[in-house]
Amino acid sequence: MTMHKTAHVSVDAMIEDLRTLVETESPSRDLDALRASAKVVAAVIESRLGGQAVLVESEAGPHVHWSGGGDPKVLILGHHDTVFPLGTLERRPFLVEDGHATGPGVFDMLGGLVQAVHGLATLEDRSGVEILMTADEEVGSRSSRALLEERALACGAVLVLEGAADGGALKTGRKGCGTFQVSIAGRASHAGLEPAAGVNALIEAAHQVLDIAALGRPEIGTTVTPTVASAGTLDNVVPAEATVVVDVRVESAHETERIESAFAALAPHLDEARIAVEGAVSRPPMPESAATELFAVAQRLLPGLEGKAVGGGSDGNFTAALGVPTLDGLGAVGGGAHADHEYLVVEAMTERANLVAGLVKAIRHR
Repeated sequence: MTMHKTAHVSVDAMIEDLRTLVETESPSRDLDALRASAKVVAAVIESRLGGQAVLVESEAGPHVHWSGGGDPKVLILGHHDTVFPLGTLERRPFLVEDGHATGPGVFDMLGGLVQAVHGLATLEDRSGVEILMTADEEVGSRSSRALLEERALACGAVLVLEGAADGGALKTGRKGCGTFQVSIAGRASHAGLEPAAGVNALIEAAHQVLDIAALGRPEIGTTVTPTVASAGTLDNVVPAEATVVVDVRVESAHETERIESAFAALAPHLDEARIAVEGAVSRPPMPESAATELFAVAQRLLPGLEGKAVGGGSDGNFTAALGVPTLDGLGAVGGGAHADHEYLVVEAMTERANLVAGLVKAIRHR
């Protein structure tokens, strides 16, 4: 597939910037690492686009915001935090081999940032464009949500530079997602001498896991998956406490309401057991309707481009829920997000950079 108009981007220069970003490790919640990462992200943006990238301080680390000036028209949205702890780079250094770039964060989502910056650099006029790279997307976007929603509403269109779906497809829909924690309080007793005197929080947790799993409706896109559980202290003590963590994905606001109500209504099976629930569906669903307009533009620019609805969430969920046209998955072509085999397809970088540039030009003139 070829673009109607080829922009001039340098793969070597993109690889150089990608190496710089990957070799500045940026695990979520590590404030010192994120401060260093934000400075490097800002430096890369400024060196390629000019102007000044502002570091917006937050309790989760600095977000990086750049504006090309003029009336805001389009927001380039992404994040510079990664899921990999410090030291991952030593074990898995940045490497370009056999057409793939590998290293922590290349696909999710440092490659997308690099492609967007180099795509924008081909435009003589960069007015109306804003870039926002947040520091906490991988941990829920609690500190950045208000800012990214503000800029999305101001701009009126959002291009999300998360990695592409399988085969390079754009992400035209996403499920809403959230995490719930169910805490169970029982009463400890000696498991041999007086087991009946206790209230076994582990048994109560087993009941709750079955009740919770039954809330799923995969036929309409709702998955409810218990993922982490803990209980007990010693092998001869009736457990007094237990916790169950649950991952939830939904495709509609109606299902969000049903699931949140169901968790709030969970009731104990054992006499004297107590249950407390925390959590919510924190990222609203991203309906495919939010991407319709922008995806049509992308298909005109790159005939044959596919779009897919996916289960994972991104900051595009928030912007789409506001009614702002949002197109996701515009970043790196590759795979293995959050895994040791994460990779980026080098050959696709130029095409994706040009696609971002073409979308920006089209959005500004719509």
